[in-house]
Amino acid sequence: MAIAIGPVDRALAFGPRGATPLSAFLGEARALAAQLDAGEFVVNLCEDRHRFLTGFCAAALRGKATLLPPSRAPEVVADVQRRHPSNQVLDDATVAAVIANAPLGTDAIPEVAADALAAIGFTSGSTGVPQANPKTWGAFATSTAQNLAALRDLWPADAQAQIVATVPPQHMYGMELSVLMPLLGGAAVHEARPFFPADIARALADATAMRVLVTTPVHLRALVASGIELPPLAGIVSATAPLPAELAMEAESRFDCEVRELFGSTETCVFARRRTARESAWTPLPGVRVAALEDATEVRAAHLPKPVLLADRVEVDGEGRFELRGRQADLLEIAGKRASLGDLTRRLLEIPGVEDGCVFQLDAASGEVARVAALVVAPTRDEAGILDALRAGVDPAFLPRPLRKVAALPRNETGKLPRAELLAMLRRCG
Repeated sequence: MAIAIGPVDRALAFGPRGATPLSAFLGEARALAAQLDAGEFVVNLCEDRHRFLTGFCAAALRGKATLLPPSRAPEVVADVQRRHPSNQVLDDATVAAVIANAPLGTDAIPEVAADALAAIGFTSGSTGVPQANPKTWGAFATSTAQNLAALRDLWPADAQAQIVATVPPQHMYGMELSVLMPLLGGAAVHEARPFFPADIARALADATAMRVLVTTPVHLRALVASGIELPPLAGIVSATAPLPAELAMEAESRFDCEVRELFGSTETCVFARRRTARESAWTPLPGVRVAALEDATEVRAAHLPKPVLLADRVEVDGEGRFELRGRQADLLEIAGKRASLGDLTRRLLEIPGVEDGCVFQLDAASGEVARVAALVVAPTRDEAGILDALRAGVDPAFLPRPLRKVAALPRNETGKLPRAELLAMLRRCG
């Protein structure tokens, strides 16, 4: 199968200095491939998306798989390297030096074997030790076709989507939408990973048309709250955490485009979609089947070598669409009463003045019931007032004690909150 699709003169990446055609990019990837060692793996730490793409394809041309650490923290990267020896690290400086001296591009699009290992993604570790998930080129091609089908009506059939992504390419959502979509879906991608609203607006302005913003609820909330003006958008795509319907509706009104939420995991890749502003049920992507088990969800799809079990609980209707009913790990049972951490967090975020927050369960001492705690970003509220507001809709057994105000939550690059970081922050709060 081809490592990229489309005419070689199409844009693959773009930025403030203009666009890089596929032909030039392939020349850069070949030049970098010639300099890689003979090891089995590449650890790609490039933050610049053009350089990440170059390293990813260079590795494939040498028959190597790319390792995708769940974060760039040195101890996390070191753990991935220990678990997969015979690796070579690529960073922005190394790849940039090769790109600067790469020969002219090529019109020949190289082939890779469909069953060749393309990458190994790792779960975030938010609920335990990060788990490795291998992906082949054939599986990536199939899942990319599904993702394209889920998003294709956001822009005209004869136009090219120009993606700006706030998520890192090492995350599976970032890999699917900002690496594979440009390679195997015909899109172009901005080389940067903008973070602040003004940076996102500047990156979108570098695109010429059919702008698609690939982001997270955390970034989307900041964009809406900033009041910043954005260039016309073909659509906004969100994933990595539940998107509140109210935020989706506000974003659609504010930016005059559809907000489409995707559902997936490192284990499954994206497998469902919905327009959150108008619907609560998820529609599986073409070829995907979702089944509700007692305390889990089974996902079957053409890009998965075998069924995958997820910890989410769902309710599936007669047409195959499904609604989330929480995660088994989120369920709380105290004094014969039940609640969920997700619902408690939702109620916390609905309190006026609360900008961010998270409810989580502490570890229980032997023979005791684990208490519920919360960290809250609310500059204009005090802790007692927040608890009083929660008390109006939450059973006293599930009120978070302690509840501590903080300047910011310890979110990672995709907006997730690793449990270990939450516990460490709570300890520092005293």
